[in-house]
Amino acid sequence: MKLTKAQYDEIAQFLGHVQPTRQSLRQLKEKFPSQSQSTLLSIFSQEYQKQIKRTHAKHHTAEAIETYYQRYLNGVMKNAAAPVLLELANEVDFAPSLMARIVLERFLQEKEQAIPSKTLINSMLRDPSQIPDGVLANQVYQCTVNDCCYGPLVDCIKHAIGHEHEVLLREMLLEKNLSFIAEDQLRAKGYDKTPDFILEVPVAVEGHIIHWIESKASFGDESSHQAYLQDQFWSYWNSSKENSHLLKFHMVQYSFSRFS
Repeated sequence: MKLTKAQYDEIAQFLGHVQPTRQSLRQLKEKFPSQSQSTLLSIFSQEYQKQIKRTHAKHHTAEAIETYYQRYLNGVMKNAAAPVLLELANEVDFAPSLMARIVLERFLQEKEQAIPSKTLINSMLRDPSQIPDGVLANQVYQCTVNDCCYGPLVDCIKHAIGHEHEVLLREMLLEKNLSFIAEDQLRAKGYDKTPDFILEVPVAVEGHIIHWIESKASFGDESSHQAYLQDQFWSYWNSSKENSHLLKFHMVQYSFSRFS
């Protein structure tokens, strides 16, 4: 099912007036019942990430970090079982997992008298039982499991979905009896950046000659297409200048959306 630009703009405009919560996802589905849950979730996630990038700096000033940390300490002192960090994140309109990261980093800095490494922070966010404070560990866990757009749980889901769609694409190519070289085969030959599949015999799709396919398990809006062009697709073009079997390909991105 294709989504028109007007339909996308309407969804994006609606999302500008709701918070990134599971309740808002239900509102979104009720507002746009003709769109699939997976498409709406993908758009929801991408629009919220754009918002976070616009406001990211103000949440990471020294003053903001100290304010959040002191509010966390005061909140758990009154009621350690209350979702203090989660409610604080929702109040200031910041992703719960990112709020958890700020407070966890500030806590470790105070405890160890040194700036903790990103590796340590990431490990504790993935497994809060490693955090040397039971109350904070529970607060971080509440943030990560209730965050729809950021955090280790979302990263795992995205990775699994991306792999799933690569498998589905491979099966579709085999079903159509198309000869291809997969990314793992290309990397084994020494290629650095490669698409998911290169077609050994190009095919025509809607009037375009397709030489390679890159699968993205997300909604392909204009900004994401531009980002993929800069981060990946132009490098495929540059690489093609040195490899004749990649010449004259047409850039086509197959975007899928699904959330389990």
